[in-house]
Amino acid sequence: MASDGDWTCDANDALHLSLVQPSEDARLKTLSDFQPQFTYPIFGDEEQIFGYKGLIIRMRFAAHDLRPHIHISYDEKFKPVGDIAAVDLLKTLKPWIPEEAFVVLPDYEKAIVEDKDAKDFVPPGKLVHSYVTRQRTYEVWAGSLADPEVRRLLDRAQVFVSLFIEAGTPIVTDDPEWTLERWTVYFVYEKVKPPVPTASQYSIVGYATTYRWWYYQRDKTQKPAVQDSPFPPAEVIRPAQLPSRLRIAQFLILPPHQGSGHGIHLYTTIHSACISDPTISELTVEDPNEAFDALRDTADYHILRSEFQKHKLNINPDPYGVPAKKPRPRRVPTSALIPTKLLSEIRSSFKIDSTQFAHISEMYLLGQIPLKKRLAGGSNMARLLIKKHNADDPDDRRYYWWRMLTKQRLYKRSRDLLIQLDLSDRIEKLEETVTNVEEGYEALLKAFNAREEELKAREEDLDDDVLDESGEGFRVQRNKRKLTVEDDEDEDEDEEEDSPVKRPKA
Repeated sequence: MASDGDWTCDANDALHLSLVQPSEDARLKTLSDFQPQFTYPIFGDEEQIFGYKGLIIRMRFAAHDLRPHIHISYDEKFKPVGDIAAVDLLKTLKPWIPEEAFVVLPDYEKAIVEDKDAKDFVPPGKLVHSYVTRQRTYEVWAGSLADPEVRRLLDRAQVFVSLFIEAGTPIVTDDPEWTLERWTVYFVYEKVKPPVPTASQYSIVGYATTYRWWYYQRDKTQKPAVQDSPFPPAEVIRPAQLPSRLRIAQFLILPPHQGSGHGIHLYTTIHSACISDPTISELTVEDPNEAFDALRDTADYHILRSEFQKHKLNINPDPYGVPAKKPRPRRVPTSALIPTKLLSEIRSSFKIDSTQFAHISEMYLLGQIPLKKRLAGGSNMARLLIKKHNADDPDDRRYYWWRMLTKQRLYKRSRDLLIQLDLSDRIEKLEETVTNVEEGYEALLKAFNAREEELKAREEDLDDDVLDESGEGFRVQRNKRKLTVEDDEDEDEDEEEDSPVKRPKA
């Protein structure tokens, strides 16, 4: 009998994904093929499949409406021995794929090739944005999850969440209509030339989901009073009428289209919808990974930079005044270093949540300090730590205060854990994290500025092309903005960003 190793294969290698459309010879043509990044939600943490040799699981999707199909082939299957048997692939896959995917192969190909409705297909919802990248046309469509067509398309797409978003969870789409109305789905499509007259001109690129999170806002100008209102109310209150935060839950550009700026377009489209909706207070993101953080930082930096420039935002190098006051106060108010009221107004008007806004403003303020005065440019850190706010050069003083402001934010967010450390360890951890944060900002600033210089050299339109290719095209991952504190006690790993998190478990 063969050993277990001979009958075990890597699930990521065995699974083949592709987008297909009809071809001129009445067969299916593959537009793109790719493999998953993760398969542990389906096949377990080891991402291994037992019981087959030469296993190939082909998962195909119609490029326009994602009609799915699964075809399984293998050279040899393990014969059961006692309780040991090959993985039941159909049973394992069915919870993740719509039932329609398990039709006989000729029936699937025939259904796609002979689909009379494909030529008239338009994505569900409404067109909210269109753009051109590398002479190819793309559109973003948005629709409510309460729309059956939106729901059907999302149900077909949700397997991608498990295959490409780490710890991603498919959305439950059989909730009551009122709950489904909280959700909006954004689909990104490329408009392609149909290979045959009956084929669709749309090919899926990616999608995102957002939901409204009720946000309590009390009118402080009015005194609280008991109201005798009927229950249930005479008129049904729809989710779109309620004050809310908007949260991005899922966000995915399929691998064949990554690195071309589609994520930036999708994010800025969602942000624009947030800005134009008076019931939404701010845009947030549910548990973003580092790659999405970099994309989001690039997009928000582009959005906010012109506003910061308009107000000539910078750090005051002399918060004590010129000449410096004597005796100096023990503490310097943050408002003496940066215009906190103005920043609060900008944040509210652009509806960016406070932590993300702090990151963008920190990155911008760092960029206002000449490179040679920063760590990345070879600044003399030992001298700066001695001179501090007494440094002769105002840019040295700005850099000193920039690090102090960043430490202040990190300390506030992580105070409960930091106060458990000795003072020397606390200082060391903050220094390490500030340096880590700064390195991440430097990578983003360098990539953003390099792209700008390239655009100027090519004399292309800045606004269109920076959004065209800046985000994913940079392929930048900022450094983790977190402290690491070792401890023997178990800790929840889902901590707030920038906090001293992920203590190794015993």
